[in-house]
Amino acid sequence: MSLRTFLFPDPPRELPAERAVRITLRTLHIGGAGVLLGGHIFGVEAQRLLAWMWLTVGSGVAFAAVDLYGSFDWLLQVRGWLVLLKVALVCAVPFLWDQRVGLLLVVLLIGSVGSHMPGNWRHYSLLRGGVIGPDRRG
Repeated sequence: MSLRTFLFPDPPRELPAERAVRITLRTLHIGGAGVLLGGHIFGVEAQRLLAWMWLTVGSGVAFAAVDLYGSFDWLLQVRGWLVLLKVALVCAVPFLWDQRVGLLLVVLLIGSVGSHMPGNWRHYSLLRGGVIGPDRRG
């Protein structure tokens, strides 16, 4: 098996019970991010939000791992680029602490719009100039 075939299988791989795994990870991620954002909006001290930050980061990393397991095509698609943009904005928070609420609101906006845009937009490859694969992994 070549590296290209391993990274970009056709059709993409699926995890056993993938739908349940994705629902669980999405729920953990939204819950953690909601508490984290709310904590920053209402001025909760950063130390008290650390567990929620790690829940959000960990569930996000696990979510990305599920997508990458399916195929690295995910990184070439708009949905992958939006996730990378969200990661970059979150990584800016320690350096732009006074703007953290605004940054986190933009991350929320990108996540919400990106998750609910039509599949042919989410699966569009900016590098290949077309839609990659069917929208079967919501």
